[in-house]
Amino acid sequence: MSEVNTRRTALKNFGLAAGMAVLAGKHASASPHAESQLLPSGAADIRQLNDKLANAPRRRDFATVPMILEHPEQWDHEALSEVIAYHGERRQIWDNTEIGGPWLNLMRNALNTQVWSFKHPNSLIVSATHGTAHLALFTQATWDKYDLASRAGDKFKTNTLIIEPAAAGADPADFDQADGVFSQHDNNILTLQRRGVVFLACHNAIWELADGLLAEGKNPDQLSHQALAAELTNHLIPGVIVTPGVVGTIAELQHAGFTYTK
Repeated sequence: MSEVNTRRTALKNFGLAAGMAVLAGKHASASPHAESQLLPSGAADIRQLNDKLANAPRRRDFATVPMILEHPEQWDHEALSEVIAYHGERRQIWDNTEIGGPWLNLMRNALNTQVWSFKHPNSLIVSATHGTAHLALFTQATWDKYDLASRAGDKFKTNTLIIEPAAAGADPADFDQADGVFSQHDNNILTLQRRGVVFLACHNAIWELADGLLAEGKNPDQLSHQALAAELTNHLIPGVIVTPGVVGTIAELQHAGFTYTK
């Protein structure tokens, strides 16, 4: 995964030992939610949210996880709570399930329209990510170790959705550039994160992926189901927010006033 020069705030990772022991704080790789020149003028609320998310703990040192999460310490509840509490101008939750579908393009278009057409710079786009789309939230090393490309379809030999293309380096001041950073030539997760888009991960999707890997014998470390699900959780890309289950979390966001989009 490429480094993003505009990242300036380190995420705090907290470990949770088996049985939900005391959290141990440590710094992870730089946050894609750092204040960015890709955010539009007037996006003070989004910048504030991004700062809160960058400093919210992410638990990435699980030894095991259960099938059903019962306690907030088992997911990224601090970060998720900040998203639910956000009261910016427009809040949209996208139900994304297909890695090869137009999900990134649609969210990019929605954000462009809200920011420049309707003049809502503090619009928040949230991806409720599950199904095969969830594969895009894992690191390339995890793709390699567990042969995730075999689940992603012929279009994805590697996780190209976490690699910023040349368009990501275009001048953001020229927002109408046809091959620029805000165009369809820059449909990737990292750029969208730098624009304030939030990607939610699904514990249920992770648990079911672990089950599938076990059934296929893709378990090089001979882990239990609980330990393999923990291993996958520990290797999500930076900035992602783990939820106890995305479908259930959608209902929480809708209750808070988010608009559901599929």
